[in-house]
Amino acid sequence: MSEHRRKPPQPQGGGRAAARRGQSGSSSGRRAAPRGATGSPSDAYGSGTRGAGDEARPYGSRAEARRASQRGGSRRAAGPNRGRGRAAPPAKKRIIDYPRYDKDGWRRWTPSWKLVSGLCLAFFGGLVAVAGIGYAMVSVPTEENAAALSENNVYYWEDGSQMVATGSGQNRQNISFDRIPEAMRWAVISAENKSFYSDSGIDPMGIARALGNMARGGDTQGGSTITQQFVKNTYLSQEQTLSRKFKEMFISIKVGTKLTKDEILQGYLNTSYYGRGAYGIQAAAQTYYGKDAVDLTPSECAFLAALLKGPTYYDPAGNESIDSSASAQANRKRSEERWAWILEQMNTDKHLSTAEYQEAIKRYPMPQGRKATKGMTGQISYLVDTAKRYVLKNSDITEAQFDQGGYQIYTTFEKSKVEALAKAVKKVEKENIDPKREKDQHVQFGAATVKPEDGAIVALYGGAGFENGHFVNNADTSGVPVGSTWKPFVLAAAMQHGTYKTNGVGVSPASKYNGNDHLKILNNDGSYVLKKDNTPFFQENESDKPWGYISLRKAMEQSVNTPFVQLGMDVGMKKVADVAQKSGVLEDSFAGLNASFALGTSTPSAIRMADAYATFAASGKQADPYSVTEVKYRGSELPGFERPRVKQAMPENVANNVTDVLENVIENGTAQHAKELGRRAAGKTGTTDENKSAWFVGYTQQLSTAVAMFREDPKSHKLLSMNGTAGKDSIHGGDIPTEVWTEFMKVALKGASDPGFPKAEKIGEVADGVGAPSPTPTETETEEATPSETPSPSETVTTPPPPTETETCAPFDFRCRDEEEGDGGTGNGGADNGGTDGGVTTSPDPTVTEDPGGTRGGGNGGFLGGAGG
Repeated sequence: MSEHRRKPPQPQGGGRAAARRGQSGSSSGRRAAPRGATGSPSDAYGSGTRGAGDEARPYGSRAEARRASQRGGSRRAAGPNRGRGRAAPPAKKRIIDYPRYDKDGWRRWTPSWKLVSGLCLAFFGGLVAVAGIGYAMVSVPTEENAAALSENNVYYWEDGSQMVATGSGQNRQNISFDRIPEAMRWAVISAENKSFYSDSGIDPMGIARALGNMARGGDTQGGSTITQQFVKNTYLSQEQTLSRKFKEMFISIKVGTKLTKDEILQGYLNTSYYGRGAYGIQAAAQTYYGKDAVDLTPSECAFLAALLKGPTYYDPAGNESIDSSASAQANRKRSEERWAWILEQMNTDKHLSTAEYQEAIKRYPMPQGRKATKGMTGQISYLVDTAKRYVLKNSDITEAQFDQGGYQIYTTFEKSKVEALAKAVKKVEKENIDPKREKDQHVQFGAATVKPEDGAIVALYGGAGFENGHFVNNADTSGVPVGSTWKPFVLAAAMQHGTYKTNGVGVSPASKYNGNDHLKILNNDGSYVLKKDNTPFFQENESDKPWGYISLRKAMEQSVNTPFVQLGMDVGMKKVADVAQKSGVLEDSFAGLNASFALGTSTPSAIRMADAYATFAASGKQADPYSVTEVKYRGSELPGFERPRVKQAMPENVANNVTDVLENVIENGTAQHAKELGRRAAGKTGTTDENKSAWFVGYTQQLSTAVAMFREDPKSHKLLSMNGTAGKDSIHGGDIPTEVWTEFMKVALKGASDPGFPKAEKIGEVADGVGAPSPTPTETETEEATPSETPSPSETVTTPPPPTETETCAPFDFRCRDEEEGDGGTGNGGADNGGTDGGVTTSPDPTVTEDPGGTRGGGNGGFLGGAGG
């Protein structure tokens, strides 16, 4: 065979491929050409120093080489057996392969199904282990908790002596299962836990919802079965914590295995709180219907089951003293709706036949009114009520927790002063009121005394007592307009802020305003204040006495209306409201900011009025009223009961000038009965439209006391006129209320010094009302002893033309007439009436149409305000 046809010898290591690799690898030390030149993927990353016999390749297969080339053939490999970004193999096998070393890109960070399933198994296994440990560690308590035992709340006087222990323990009596009406059992089950007889005692989804609510600060009740609620009532506290919730869950499971469902239901109904201090179905039946539980009708059972959702908001008697939204009307509506729904559910669940349902739904079973409990008689009932509401307002304690007992409450009430105030009311009432006279029936009093520059409530008079069926605290109630006792706030605002004419410069009490009767009131732009029919509004006085232009001091002394209505318009009613609020009056007791606002259409409580006048007594320093200094629970002090902070509510000289003017009201004006006190004092009388209420608020540096008198329809709670009461044509703040005030203050201040008041420095500038004679003569104290003469026709107000504006105002139902203060003051034109219709629009103040003097409330005017007063 010829030489050229002979096959060349095969290199050791086999095959043509190896030979080719050997040939391509025998070049110089330069880097091999890219794949495009040689066709070999390995050449792209080969080394010129590698010989033909070197079998090591950077990739174990062509597929790997191809992937490397796709990632970027011009780059050097990251290392042996690795693609770009791939981790090196672990030195030893890992239990959890994450991130995954043998994957690239996003796949490297995606857990494998083995890892995911393993973690899930571990998580659920851990839950089972924790649940098992918890179940093993938590045992059913051998004794009932304090909530299921009898305890008292003990109240103490200011000196530390015991006032009263509320009752002889909880109002609770356990009854056997057969004494609980079947309708009551099914009412609760249909309303709260339909699966009660079939569930394990816990509701996992409900617990999850409850924990979510708890994290948001909400209520956890929605997550509880009847078994859980029984456990909470019997063995645990009412606190909303995770630990309590988990204990409740585990104990509920164990209780469900140890007790029958009937035993659990019996325990739940015997320990639940139904309001009015009643624990258990037997106590609730007696409290609300005056009968044993076994005698309850299905309709009554549905009502009591509705209470379990929250007696504060479902008792038709109302609980405004705890929450302003829990009025009797609102509670009645909520109660009726839930009562009807429960009966419907019982019928749907086949626990009440159609005939029984139709009979039960016919009529809402209105419960009896509240009754006095042991020890809650006389003024003690109102003192306890006031202190309890203060505790609930200033702590996280719920009403149900508080009524379970164990608390010691130290109050600000001074026993001697409380007794003196009650005796003063009874004495003056006996001397003037004859229940046999029709007009003397349903007369009521409310009074309160506060320490200036401190805020401590030392005494109050709330009414005839719980034992006489009077459960509303007249010292801390809303709905009784304060009349002309509001005028000092108008004067204070004028002295502090000035009027629209003085550019912020205060107004002097010597400024003169038109005091004539039937006066048109002007807006700041000179237009008339209009009624809704676009006709001018006329302000009335008690009489048509032609006072002419009199100083504000004189107008306060004789309680003339027209100057203060116009002054309030000139100052701005919003500024008047701001001064009153900073002095201690709560905003939610304000009436509409219209012209009549200056005359006392607002309805603050006696406590708040005493506190606001205490601001004048303390030269402008104000402290919110308080009735509790310390609370302990089984001997341990609870936080949150520090004394209120004292703040400067108005400039000292403004307060001192108000006091100076109000001293003159006692010395020469409508409150001359108070001179019998025999020491320096200041105060203001007030009588309202149609003689529906009469007030006197007065003070020394040691005490500020407010006294209110009114008549009220016992059924509708609407105020009645006192015209004819006590055999008089009308009742004024200057007679009976001032007599009560004087009688009390004589005893309360017996032996105390008479420091008087700080001297009032001259304040503001004389800024007379529109149309005042010019130049205004200099006014002195002696010139104020007699009223100014009637101005000549040339001095009369020039009435501006009717306005072209279309601004309207709310309608006036009654005229704001001031009423003569009996034998108070000089002359025959004393006026003390504040008017209560509040129906005109002022500019720029908003229109508010309301009847603040119509129906008396129970919370918004209270010293704590609407929610928890």
